[in-house]
Amino acid sequence: MAVCARLCGVGPSRGCRRRQQRRGPAETTAADSEPDTDPEEERIEAGAATLCGVGGGRSAGPSSPPRCSLLELPPELLVEIFASLPGTDLPNLAQVCTKFRRILHTDTIWRRRCREEYGVCENLRKLEITGVSCRDVYAKRINPRVKSGRFMKILPDYEHMEYRDVYTCLLHRYRHILGLWQPDIGPYGGLLNVVVDGFFIIGWMYLPPHDPHVDDPMRFKPLFRIHLMERKSATVECMYGHRGPHNGHIQIVKKDEFSTKCNQTDHHRMSGGRQEEFRTWLREEWGRTLEDIFHEHMQELILMKFIYTSQYDNCLTYRRIYLPPSHPDDLIRPGLFKGTYGSHGLEIVMLSFHGQRARGTKITGDPNIPAGQQTVEIDLRHRIQLPDVESLRDFGELSRIVLEVREQVRQEEQQEDGPEDAEGRGQQSPREPQLGPAPPCKEPPAKLGGEPGDGGAAAEAEQLAHSGQGQPFVLPAGVSSRNEDYPRTCRMCFYGTGLIAGHGFTSPERTPGVFILFDEDRFGFIWLELKSFSLYSRVQAAFRNADAPSPQAFEEMLKNIQSLTS
Repeated sequence: MAVCARLCGVGPSRGCRRRQQRRGPAETTAADSEPDTDPEEERIEAGAATLCGVGGGRSAGPSSPPRCSLLELPPELLVEIFASLPGTDLPNLAQVCTKFRRILHTDTIWRRRCREEYGVCENLRKLEITGVSCRDVYAKRINPRVKSGRFMKILPDYEHMEYRDVYTCLLHRYRHILGLWQPDIGPYGGLLNVVVDGFFIIGWMYLPPHDPHVDDPMRFKPLFRIHLMERKSATVECMYGHRGPHNGHIQIVKKDEFSTKCNQTDHHRMSGGRQEEFRTWLREEWGRTLEDIFHEHMQELILMKFIYTSQYDNCLTYRRIYLPPSHPDDLIRPGLFKGTYGSHGLEIVMLSFHGQRARGTKITGDPNIPAGQQTVEIDLRHRIQLPDVESLRDFGELSRIVLEVREQVRQEEQQEDGPEDAEGRGQQSPREPQLGPAPPCKEPPAKLGGEPGDGGAAAEAEQLAHSGQGQPFVLPAGVSSRNEDYPRTCRMCFYGTGLIAGHGFTSPERTPGVFILFDEDRFGFIWLELKSFSLYSRVQAAFRNADAPSPQAFEEMLKNIQSLTS
């Protein structure tokens, strides 16, 4: 308390101005000449002087400049100072003295913290004046079937709400769930983005576009929202179903994991029963009716997914995922992509770079290759030079080239690791991919088109992009593709392997394939054994609170989501 009193310029400490006023000039000079023996007080006073714009530390002697107390500053300056501090420090600051506590009730301080820390930019006081208010936006965006009058009755009274309550009771309390998450829905997975949207915290489930339109933007729907119904009381509402928001619950299980629960699952039911629910789900998920899908196996997969996912009733557990870190030497910018997977439709894949290898990890999956597994791996050491267009139409010719590269890779592994280690790596489970950088390639750089580790492949790809040149590309005869509107020119190709398995992720194995880089936002993969082609297009969305704190944290995240379905 003596330190706090000295910081404020009041109280019985040695620097107290009231005591100096009662002393005589000689006593005051003698007191000021005494050395300060309390290092903690010296440190805090130096920080306070620096904060006030005065030189740090206390100088002995009568010629030293007068010290400045925070209490002597005008309130408007204190407001600016306090508003620049992190919101988590303000409660401690309020305990210093009554004046600080009174100033910290100024709502502009908390409004600035809400804006700078969480991106809230609306003005609470002007919601009733502006033409389109926050409540109108959410009445139209989240639940257009509910009349605005009925919807507005269950929204909070923003006119009497303060930014301090928004910060402390909503944003700060639920700050740990902001970012990207993967729900535990068996093999299907998913992508949830929890954001601060207006004066709500919304959990948006991101869905791929309808098959096979891989270049279309992502779709999204709200699963839950959190807002302040009354002052200092946050309310969680489930948004699943078609009957409007209803009571829900969120529990933060542990670090990087939380769960949601719907307390009124009857709101998820429809009057027409399960048949109406299935037809509605099918239109939203696939953009068509069951009669439009003639492939019998595809109908079975769709019905299986509906039965499996609908049983959760939005009672899910989520685990945090990070976006992959980027490096200037990366072939293209890593990130999330939408890809075609035959009868399974479109799925979300995360492309990341690991030294001289690139990996595609499934964020959403299917009964064959579940979410979290490594769907493709690209060996950036081994470029593949495609033949001319006419020769490329022959699947046998492409297969011969790829198999030659695969044999070359095996020989290099035997030379570098020895026969026993090479055999062990050849039988390595796809569930345990090597995370370390690949050994240096022994192939001449001129043949491989440059070492990716030195930026050779990335530089060549960028040069081709700027020049507008590219190699003609066409799918070989007999290779099936869900989307015939694929690019007809490519920058370069690499040898890779793709993960295939039976239903239920049985007998998984890696088979050879070709990675085709079309441009910065699109790439493809030819699965030789399946005679199938997958086209991937970048997810064009900005995600906040999604960067990994370190490369090690990202690698650990990949291991965790992979182990859940292994």
